Amino acid sequence: MSDADSPRVTRLLPDAVHQAVSRPGTAVVRLETTHDRQGVLDGAWWPRSHDIAGELPGLITALSEYLGPITRVGLDSDAWEELPTRMTIDDRVVHIDSFPVGDDTVLITRGGNDLFSLLVVPPHAMPDAARAAMAAAVRAGSRTPAEQILIDTGTERTDPGHPT
Repeated sequence: MSDADSPRVTRLLPDAVHQAVSRPGTAVVRLETTHDRQGVLDGAWWPRSHDIAGELPGLITALSEYLGPITRVGLDSDAWEELPTRMTIDDRVVHIDSFPVGDDTVLITRGGNDLFSLLVVPPHAMPDAARAAMAAAVRAGSRTPAEQILIDTGTERTDPGHPT
């Protein structure tokens, strides 16, 4: 087989992962892989912006593939621009609850009351810091709160209450 006939394998450098998923409808998300869910967080999400209308559909689509239908999302109102009360994503209505809690998480509900808590890595985070924060969030059994993970990895909000 000649070089021209061999399949092309595209490899992404770790630092380029955030830019590589800049296509609409993609999301950078990691979920804890254990079934016991003993940790404070169930995963992490690294959105590209503070525009919830542009970011949430990709997250919901990605999570629905693994968790089933998502019915509600709880968001920190200070971290997002113009939060609606609901959105239609993949032909399903997703209700959006917003609270000014400043806890650096998004709460995902599937079914009636099965709740998943994801760390939200700020869009401005550097790739190495974002990867470290996401890895800490999915560490099995971790009791470290989201805010502390962001502080420890240098990814905390630059100006709480005012998205950058």
